[in-house]
Amino acid sequence: MIYRQVLVLNQNYEPLSICSVKRAVVMMFLDKAELIETLDGQKLRSQAMEIPVPSVIRLDYYIKVPDKRIMLTRKNVIKRDGGRCQYCGQKKTQMTVDHVIPKRYGGA
Repeated sequence: MIYRQVLVLNQNYEPLSICSVKRAVVMMFLDKAELIETLDGQKLRSQAMEIPVPSVIRLDYYIKVPDKRIMLTRKNVIKRDGGRCQYCGQKKTQMTVDHVIPKRYGGA
């Protein structure tokens, strides 16, 4: 039960991450998050209290998520283009940026 995953939403209901039930219950207990959706009536019980098992929680404060930047490298350019050369249109198994030979050096 404690090893299940819980979806963590930002204050504006934007998905942030996934955490364990244990971490989600601790955040709810410390009033850092509120319960949005439970797991089909299942509950965690202690001697003094009973807590529904969370499936989705929402944070009480907003976390600014930085934009994900992709580094401009040869490998990422080839991956972005699906292995297809933007100059000649060929698609080889081992595509490199260096396969194009300029006309002044005898290339097509």
